[in-house]
Order: sequence, then C-alpha cells, then structure tokens
Amino acid sequence: MSLVTSSLVQHVQVITLLNPPVNSLGLQLRRDLVQALNLAMADPTVQAVMLTGSENAFSAGADIKEFTTASANSDPNLLTVIDLIEHAPKLVIAAIQGTCMGGGFELALGCHYRVCSSNANFALPEIKLGLIPGAGGTQKLPRLINLEEALNIMLKGESFGSAVAQKLGVVDQLIEGDFINNAVLFTEKLIIDKKPLQRIRDSKVKYPNAQAYLDFAKTTLKAISPNYPAPLALIESLKSACMDPFSVGMQTERKLFIELMNTSQCRALRHAFVAQRSCNKIPDIPQETPTRHINLVGIIGAGTMGGGIAMNFLNAGIPVTLLDSNEDTLKKGISIIRKNYENSQQKGKLSQTDFDARMGLLTPTLKMDDLAQCDLVIEAVFEEISVKEQVFKELDRLMKPGAILATNTSTLDVDRIASFTTRPSSVIGCHFFSPANVMKLLEVVRAKETAKDVIATIMKLSKTIKKTAVVSGVCDGFIGNRMLEHYIRMAVILVEQGATPTQVDKALENWGMIMGPFRMSDLAGNDIGWAIRKRRYIEKPQVIYSRLADAICEAGRFGQKVGQGWYKYEPNNRKPLADPAVTQIIEGFRSKNNIKIRAFTDAEIIERTIYALINEGARLLEEGIALRGSDIDVVYLTGYGFPAFRGGPMKYADEIGLVKVCAAMNRIFEESNDPFWQPASLLTNCINQGTALS
Repeated sequence: MSLVTSSLVQHVQVITLLNPPVNSLGLQLRRDLVQALNLAMADPTVQAVMLTGSENAFSAGADIKEFTTASANSDPNLLTVIDLIEHAPKLVIAAIQGTCMGGGFELALGCHYRVCSSNANFALPEIKLGLIPGAGGTQKLPRLINLEEALNIMLKGESFGSAVAQKLGVVDQLIEGDFINNAVLFTEKLIIDKKPLQRIRDSKVKYPNAQAYLDFAKTTLKAISPNYPAPLALIESLKSACMDPFSVGMQTERKLFIELMNTSQCRALRHAFVAQRSCNKIPDIPQETPTRHINLVGIIGAGTMGGGIAMNFLNAGIPVTLLDSNEDTLKKGISIIRKNYENSQQKGKLSQTDFDARMGLLTPTLKMDDLAQCDLVIEAVFEEISVKEQVFKELDRLMKPGAILATNTSTLDVDRIASFTTRPSSVIGCHFFSPANVMKLLEVVRAKETAKDVIATIMKLSKTIKKTAVVSGVCDGFIGNRMLEHYIRMAVILVEQGATPTQVDKALENWGMIMGPFRMSDLAGNDIGWAIRKRRYIEKPQVIYSRLADAICEAGRFGQKVGQGWYKYEPNNRKPLADPAVTQIIEGFRSKNNIKIRAFTDAEIIERTIYALINEGARLLEEGIALRGSDIDVVYLTGYGFPAFRGGPMKYADEIGLVKVCAAMNRIFEESNDPFWQPASLLTNCINQGTALS
C-alpha cells in the first residue's frame, strides 16, 4: 500500500502524504513520494505539483527510529527527495496544515513556494536531540529569512504558528477557508502568471557583518552550553551558509550532522526523546482501554503541595474543590494560588480573562461532604500513615461509586492505604513533585488491586495537565525517592570520611546535576530525611547510614526554611554560604566516632553517588517496580535534575559500559564493606547477555 495518494485537480497534481499520525518521512514514504513526483513530471497534463499532508500534519520530519538504521540513508534519502523537488522542471508548492517540523520543514523549504493554513506549526527542533538540521535547514532558512531569526528558530527548537511564519517570510501566503481548494487556486494563479521556480538555494544570506555576529553568538553559547556541542555546530554551519557556495554549505552541514549523531550527548538526548514517549506504554493495559470521566477534582490539603496540585487542574480547565480542615490554612492556600497567577499576569503569561477563568474554577471548602460528587480526589495531607487511614476511610464512606481515590504519598505503602477502603481497585498513587505546579514528573503508583481503567485514566489525565507520567510499583520511596535515598546516603558518607558538602555539591553540579545533594537537602528540608531515617533504623537495620546527617538536624539545621542547614542562608536569599559551624559539627562527629578521613577526587564522588543510583535502579527493574530502564531515566530527567546530556542514570551506565560500572562497584564494596555495593544481578545478566540497561 502506497503512503501517498495522487490526484489531478485542474492542472495541479495534488500529492498527499499518508503516513499517520504525523507523516514521518520513513523510507517507504520517501520511495512512494519520489515515484509520484516522477509520474507527475512525466505527465504533460500536469503543470504544477502541490505537496500536502493531513489536516493535522504536513510532516513531523524523519522517523527517529530510523536514525541508527540503514533505512535512514537508504536511497532515496531525504536529501535526494528534496534535491529532486528543487530541480523539478515544474512548480512544486508545499501546502502546509498542522505540524511542519524537522525534516518536514526542510522538505517544505525545498519546494518553490509555500502556503499554509491558520493551524500550521513550524519548527526545526533538532537541537533538542543534540543535532542540527541535516537536510538543508541551516543553509536555506537564513537565505529565506533574517539570519538572527533563523538562528533563534534553530537554537531554541520551539514551534511557531502561521502568523509568525507569514510575517517572517517562511510562507508566501496564508490560506483561509477551504484549504486544499484555495491552495490549488493559488497554484493555478502561479501557473497563469508564469511565476518562476523559486529556489532558496540560489539566494544569498543578506546580513551585514554576519561573521562578527556569529562569532559573538558562538562565544555566548560556549559560556552557557558547555556540555552541548550542537549549538556550536549550528553556528559553524550558519557561517558556511553565509560565506560559502550553497554546495559547500550543504557539505558542511552534513559533516557536522554526522559528527553530532555520534556524540554521547546526541545519543542521550535521542534516548530521552524516545523514553518519554515509551513511558505511557504499559504492557498489560491496551491503549484502547476505556477511561473514567474526570470532570471535577477534589484535593485534600491546601498547603504548598495541595495548592500546587490544584493549579495543574485549574490550568487545564478542570474545576477543583480544595478542602482543608483549618480555615487559616485554606485562606493562605487560596491566596498563594492567586499570587502565583498574579505573578504570571505581571510577566505577560496570563491574561485577565484566563486569570478570572482559573480562579472561577476553584471552590474552597472546610466540609468533607463537599467532595462527594468529585470524580477524582487527591489527598495531600501529612505524611503519616494514621492520618492517611483516617482520610481514606472517610473518603470510602463519602465518595460516589466509580470515583478515583488518589494519594500523593512519596514513601508510604499504597497497598496499605488502599486496604483502608472497601474499594481498593479505585485507589492509586499520584506522587506529584514540588513545586507541583511547575515540576513535570508524576509518579503513578500502581497498587496490587488498582484497576486497569484507573491507571489508564490517570495516564490520560496526566497529558491533559501536561505532566510526564511514569508508572511505579509499590515500594518504599517508589522509583525516584528510593534511588535518591542511596544517593544522599553515599553523599553523607563521603563527607563523614573526608569530603566537604561544598566539594560534593560542586563535583556533581560540574558533572551536570542541576543541584548538589546537600543544597537539595537544604531546599527540601533536612528534617524530612531525618524522619525517614528514624523509620529506617528500625525497619532496615542492615543499611549503613552515617549519623552525621542526624547531628546536623539535632543542631536545628533543617535547611533554607530556618536559614541554616548544611549551609547558612541570609534572609530572602537562597544562595548557600559555607558555615564554620557546620565544619565544627562535621569535625566533632569525626573525632567522636574515631573516623579516619581521606581526600576524595571529584571522580570518586561521581562514582559513589551516581553509581548508587544505577545499582538501586537495577534492583528496581529486577523487582518489577519499574517497567523499563528508560522509565527510570525519565523519572530522573524530569524530577531530579539529572543532566539531559547524560540521558538518565540507566543510559549513562550503558554509555560508560556496564563492565566498568560493576568493576567500580566491586572495588567500593571491598573498600566499604557495605553490602549495597554488590552489583545488582541484573547488571551481571546484562553484561553476560550483551543487553542494555536502558
């Protein structure tokens, strides 16, 4: 079956791409398109060709799954298709509706004219995959529009709409009304007026002092994107567009594209791209599973977390009933939501109409009974099992049949919480991350009896509220916090044995983490970890903890909220400052416990913290808590500040080699005698079977 259709309308051969859902330019489509183009060029009744797609997508570009396969460059590759269009003896017009991105945009730039509908969206997003456009985008766009605008479009990788496209000169005309019919009329007029074949490649970049401008841009990018080679490669390719003949510029672009394809950063970013799309696939839950209707959401707890969760639903146009038992807390929660929206207004991100609409969807209440008709209730109350028990027993009594009961717990047993009800199949974990209105990650915790349609509903709803949802099984800490505990544990042991909090934080931040473990602990509140450790000492006495973190808490140093933690903080300033008092606590602890200290290199710090994430992540996979290694990577990329250019802890392990990782773990085990460092059996299995962890 052909992936294009072709029909003659008046003197125009309309060739339509048919590779749903986004008309990705895979090998079969390219072959079918070339065949249709050749037939049109050979037909004397055809005077022009109009290339179009579906109402929702002209083309989203290359099929990313082909990137590392022979199909990507198999004849005809995308460059061949575009060259055929550019040198066609008859007019070829791109008629664009919906998505026009990446290689699809480059295909359109190869056409002699471009028209679009009002719903068209354009982008060259390759930079987000650690790449630059590789089918002429860097050479043609600056020839078509202003160089600065072209650089910004490719550097940001963000989409822009039809109005901007027309203003910039990307398209020749915006088509209203019956799109296909009016696009054909536009093409017929080009024929009647005997318009020339406009080839962008024949133009030159018109920009004064282009080299000086690009040199300045390169210097800036070096400073702000030291771990990403693609932006600098983009500058080099644009320089060639400005200074060299088109054919040389194309060679430069292709050379840089291929070099970038082979970088670890590109592999990591491509992995992350695919991983985020894979985490919605749950093996035993078909995509067509019916979902429950969520028209009204209830949230219990108007504190920072509850208010942030509420904003996600308000932003999506879903009414929220916000409950708190304390009137002052409720009023404060509402005022914080209002203030957040007012701040967005001041920044020009929210209109008065939108502000009024969102606040109008919010209903505060002090009465539990007001939640009775909600389709989904999310509790965000104190992290104590007895409190959760009280809430869920009341919800079980009160809520209508079919309502979903969700807990925002970050560590507690969701199976146990479900057991407090007579409807465990309707109970699920929805672990939002703070600040909940900003952070993209949502851990969806599947309890033993959670119904499949409940999971499907929450996964679908996550897209509505613009969250990246990852399914986790039930365990203490789920995916993210269970791994994080060992990351923090190793960081504290490093300080106990000779490192400093500043050294550990700087080593990890220089490696790419957004925030080091001690800065992060101060931000979250050191007392939170302290409460968890007290429970761990009883439940898991075999786990080796340094009590140094307890000594910090015993000194009342709970973090930013009290102005002192592992660092000290000046009023209204989040900048961490080294504190001699912390040094005294650390040195006193070492002396009291006769701890022999030594110096640690940054490389050792990275090993003992990041490899801890890898080992615990492998155990989560062994136990079936995480469905796939890439899900773990999504959790850490979207919720824990893991550097995107490293792809997540599981991808990073594959990148550096599992043999090397296991050798380091065995060495640390010999040094520390901590059983945690014995490599997870999955790591050994992957080595023996030659399979990837991610």
